[in-house]
Parts: sequence; structure tokens; C-alpha cells
Amino acid sequence: MVAPGNVSRIGSFPTRESPDGSLELEFDGFALEPEAPYELRDGPDGHGCEDPRVTFIAAIDRYVMAYVAFGPRGPEVAVAVSQDGLVWQRLGLVQFCESDEPFADKDAAFFPEPVASPAGIESLAFYHRPTMQQLFAMSAREAIAHIEALPPEQREGISIAYVPLEAVLKDIHALRIATETHRLSLPPANWGAIKVGAGAPPVRIAAGWLSVMHGVDELAHPKDSSLLRYCAGVIIHDAERLDRILFRSADPLFVPEIGAELRGAVGHVVFPTGIDPRGEREFDIYYGMADYEIGRGRLSLDA
Repeated sequence: MVAPGNVSRIGSFPTRESPDGSLELEFDGFALEPEAPYELRDGPDGHGCEDPRVTFIAAIDRYVMAYVAFGPRGPEVAVAVSQDGLVWQRLGLVQFCESDEPFADKDAAFFPEPVASPAGIESLAFYHRPTMQQLFAMSAREAIAHIEALPPEQREGISIAYVPLEAVLKDIHALRIATETHRLSLPPANWGAIKVGAGAPPVRIAAGWLSVMHGVDELAHPKDSSLLRYCAGVIIHDAERLDRILFRSADPLFVPEIGAELRGAVGHVVFPTGIDPRGEREFDIYYGMADYEIGRGRLSLDA
């Protein structure tokens, strides 16, 4: 929720589902407002807490929120935890043991169950997407041209970081200390040519780990100020090896089509961030519509 001055807050909305399937939301204050030094800064570009993804992790009996802290060093991934999903405790910025320097990072979302890291350590894993700081100083057209000149493996993409579970069970603050991280190698597809990042937190299905991601492409024939299209697609990880991608949808799962997805604060955007299992092979997907409203769609997996 964005206040004047581009100050981002994370709202809390208890929700009830009516018999007809519609949702009733009631605003109940803010889960997080910018308070920590890494969420505050001066200047015209704003600051705050944004892009939250929430996962319940039974192994530590906590709801875990990964979010973007937009502060003095730009966007960085931060973590908060809750026992009831309503009252949240900040743990701080994520630290990567493989790097001594902070870097711009976004699109974090935790897996709900422990997995084995590449080193074979039982860990809690999360997506993240290191971003190119140099793009912040460019115009939109310059940034697109710069990205398209790069080979696909050098464009912004999804990485997975790992936090040893044993350390978290001893001290919940260890949840922000990532000891390993690696970039995913995705099969080619007809979406996400500019960049691909996490969408909704992953869920376990029979075939492995299902994730509804977001991808960004250049609009072929822009009709307004929007130069990019944000869409949603699907990937499936191997259940035991997260670095093995078993499937990537050849085409987007869905793209901006209706008015609220085409026109808003940022046009031509569908941006998945929430997933609600409704059955073994059915899921409700919650997504941003043009950075202004929230939409819900139903994903049904075929055989």
C-alpha cells in the first residue's frame, strides 16, 4: 500500500469467502510500516516495505515473510516472522555468506519445507533476484536496450539461497543468514525474455515443486507509455534437487488482457504473489493488476 511520497507499507486484511465465491476484505492496519534504518531514506524516489510473499513453514512453526526493504542502499531482501500471521517481528536484511558486499535484490519467497542444499545440508530455501544497479540510472528505453544486448544467462533471473535449518532451530535470527546461493538455469520459452523472477511461493505437487513465476518482455507495439509487459508462467523443480527444472511452460499462463490489467499505476502488468491450494491439483492465484488492484484466478493442472 503506497502513501504519498511513494512510501510503501504492507497492509493486513482479514478475509472471508462468501458462498458465491467472492471475497470480503477488511483493512486491519499495517503488518509492516517503514521503521528500520534499512527501510528509510530521504529523496524523491520514496522508501518502505514492499513486495511481500508469505509462507508458513511447519518445521519452525512460523509464518515467514520475505519482502523488499527499499532504503538507503536501494532494494534489498528482508525477513520478518509471525506466529499468527498478524503480528510480525523483523529479523533484518538477508546476509549472503558468499558475498561481503550488499547488492540490490528483490523477489524473495520461501519454500514451505526443508530441502537439501547443493552441499547436502538440510536447509530452508528461498528465491531471490539480484538486480542490476546500473539500470537504475538509465531511462526505460536505455535499460531495455542494455538488457537485450546481453546473453540470456547474464540478464536478471531467479536465484535460490539456502539457510541451514539447524541454525534456525537454535536461533530464529539465523533465518536471514544464507550460506549458499545459486542461479537457476531455465529452459527457453516464449515469455520472460527481459527477466524472470519469483511470483507466488512454491507449492509441493506430485511431480515436484510448482511455482507460478513472473516474466517481463518488451511490448512489440506499445500504445501508451508502457514499454514492458509483465506476465505469469509456470516452472516445476525436481522434488529433491531444486537446481533441476523439469518443466517450464512454453507460453505464459496468463497475460494482461482486461482493462484493470492494462491500465493502472503501471500498465500491462499481471504480477502473481500469492497462492492458495484449493485441492490436490487446483490453486487460486492472487496477483497484482497494473500495480493498482488485486486479482484472483484459478489454476487447474491437467494430467
